[in-house]
Parts: sequence; C-alpha cells; structure tokens
Amino acid sequence: MAAARQDVHQRRTQLNKNLLKARDSVKELNQSSLSPVLDNNVMPQLLEHQAVGMVASAQANFMRVVVQSIGSDTKEEEEEGKIGVELLCVVKAVLKKIKRRVLVGDKVLVGGIDWNDKRGMIENVYQRDSEIMDPPVANVDHLLVLFSLEQPKIEAFALTRFLIEAESTGIPLTLALNKCELVDEKTRLEWESRLRGWGYEPIFCSVDTKNGLDSLYFILREQTTVLVGPSGVGKSSLINVLRSSQHVSEVSERDNQSASIEGSKWLEDQRVGVVSVKSGRGKHTTRHVSLLPISGGGYLADTPGFSQPTLLKATKVSLPQLFPEIRKMIRDSDSKTCSFNDCLHVGEPGCVVTADWERYPYYLQLLDEIKVREEFQKRTMGTKREADVRYKVGEMGVIQVEPRLQLKKHRRQSRKRTNQSFLNELDE
Repeated sequence: MAAARQDVHQRRTQLNKNLLKARDSVKELNQSSLSPVLDNNVMPQLLEHQAVGMVASAQANFMRVVVQSIGSDTKEEEEEGKIGVELLCVVKAVLKKIKRRVLVGDKVLVGGIDWNDKRGMIENVYQRDSEIMDPPVANVDHLLVLFSLEQPKIEAFALTRFLIEAESTGIPLTLALNKCELVDEKTRLEWESRLRGWGYEPIFCSVDTKNGLDSLYFILREQTTVLVGPSGVGKSSLINVLRSSQHVSEVSERDNQSASIEGSKWLEDQRVGVVSVKSGRGKHTTRHVSLLPISGGGYLADTPGFSQPTLLKATKVSLPQLFPEIRKMIRDSDSKTCSFNDCLHVGEPGCVVTADWERYPYYLQLLDEIKVREEFQKRTMGTKREADVRYKVGEMGVIQVEPRLQLKKHRRQSRKRTNQSFLNELDE
C-alpha cells in the first residue's frame, strides 16, 4: 500500500509540474497574442493596406499619422505618392482594452488603410525610446523650457516647478527666456547670473527682434523637441518663426509632400493669442499636442500651456537629485554622500547639503507637497496594482487570457468621498 501511495504521489507531482510548464507556455503565448509591442529593429512584412508611420497629433479619439514606410512590393510611383501622406486614424479596440496608450510621437503600425479617403486604424505601437506624460509625448530627444521675462513676468517658483518637471524625465533640457526686448540690460544680466547659480545656462531670445533664434535653431536641429512652458510666453509664435521661410533655408522634400496634402494641418502656422491686460497671464491657444517638422530633420512639439506641472514622476527620494545645486554640493563634498542613505537634506545629522542657496525654500515647499501626495495615494490606492490582463481556465484545461475589466467590486472609491475623507483626516 505504501509503495502504491508513493507511486501515486510521484505521478501527481510530475503531473503538476507538467501542468505548470504548460500553463507558463500558454501564458506566454497568450501574452504575445494580445498585440505585442513591436521591435524597432525588426521591420514586419507589410500588406497592401498596411503602413508604418509616426503619430503627428492627437485630438479626441482621432490621430493624424504621417506615413513613413509601406510594403516592399509596392511600385515605386505608388510609394512616392504614399510616403508623407497624412492619415486620419482611430486606435484598435484591443489596444484600449489592455490599456496601451498611443501617444504623439509614437511609431505605429497602421492597417485597414483607405488611401483614397486617407483613413486607417492604428493596430500596434513600436517600442519607445523615451516618454513624458505631462504633456503626453513619446520618443522625445530634448526638452525646451520656455519662459518670458515680461508679459507675463517670470516667477522664480513657477520656473522651478517647470524645471523640476523637466529634470524628472531624465531627458536633456534647454532653458530659454523669451521677450528679452521688453526688459533692460540690467534685468537680463541679473536673471542670467541668478540662473547660472541654479545650475543652468539660459538662452535669451526674442521672437520680435529675432535675437537668439540662431542659437535655438542650432540646438533643435535633428532632434524631437518638446516645447513646454506657461501660457502666453510665446511658444506658438516661436514655432512659427523657427519654421518660417524667413529663418530656415529650405524645407525637406518630405515636408513638401505633406504640405501638398489637401486639408493637411501639419505645416500650418500655430494660432497665436495675446496676453490678458487684466490678469497679466497668457490665454490658451494651443488645445492639443501636435508634432511639427522643422528644417534639418527635426520635429518640434507644441503643447498646451499650463501653470502648475503635476510633478507626478518626482518622489521625496528622487526630488533632491532634480536640483542641480544639490547635485553640485554632493559632488563637491569630501564624503560624496550623506551619513544616511535616505537623507532628505532637511537638517539631518551628517548631511552635506547646506541651506545657504536660493532655492532651498522652494525645495522644502515641493518636498512637503510630494509627501502629502504620496501619503494621499497610499491611503486611497494602496501599494498593490492589478495586472491589465487576467487568466482563466477554459475547456480541456486550456488557459485563456483576456483584458481585465473594472468590475463593480474592484471599482475605486468615488472622488468626492475620497477627497472628503482626506480632508477630514487633515482636520483631525
């Protein structure tokens, strides 16, 4: 009897192992069947109704995709007429179900193309080299933080928030100050010295006088640059000047093909607003993100202006490394590090960061803001997150995969109740 039981136990153990192996293999197979992310280094075999392109703009549920390549079997005369064509596309439903966002700047696979009506469907997305979420743009090489010295007047704390948001992406950035013709030389030199103390080398420019635009154009060429800053600082005006024939020598052939498209908005001038006389703030003219080509092979993304970056990527642990002053103090210190690994530089014993620098009060203010946000997220959302797909056993023991839906029992607490409970706790 004992030998028989042991034999049955061994068989069950081996069966369980085989089932686990089968489950893992089916799991990997099903994962790959749900629109796997495409590799940039692998060019898929494209059908007649398929093409690879770049998302140039997004608005509501529609995206404008500029065709970059089509099937190799296409005739040369047909290929010349399709490369650079702008397609109005929707996103395939399965990508929405598995919560795979399609962002401006993404390289995408478009299928079901109607070349006559210039419409199609985004079937999949290629791997991204980089990504920023505020504003949402993919495959970004460079960030240009643009502020104005006057109209609206530059504010040190607002500028700090934008710089910290840009630093948190890990993407190289350039700081430019527009409308320098509205201030005297003394004010400009004061801000130049001040910003160098922060660890930045600003570029002073003017859309009206064209001062400093050559330096900006040299930096932006052959890169995908996202232009960020508050409303009214001249982002759209700067884009129009950098893309105009008065400043650039010629537009590439691919841009000319896009310009010849009937109804194409890819090469139109951006709308320009005026600064409010009453509030001294700019008015929102850019409503959505759009990626615009510039001479030299680069792209420039115009984004809606906003006054308060979210700083969602910054944590209380990563915030110190987003200040060039703190990085410099740690780099120049003898010990090269603080006594504690989790030092927040707020007066802990053995901290190498002093408080005798201009933006230290801003650092403390942002640190308190992030602490409150992280505590709020911990109380309302917790630390665990469910996967976007779930697995269930079908007939004959076959494991199937499907997008995870937000069932009623999994729904989050209402925003009103969450905010009210958090306010009550603060009052206590």
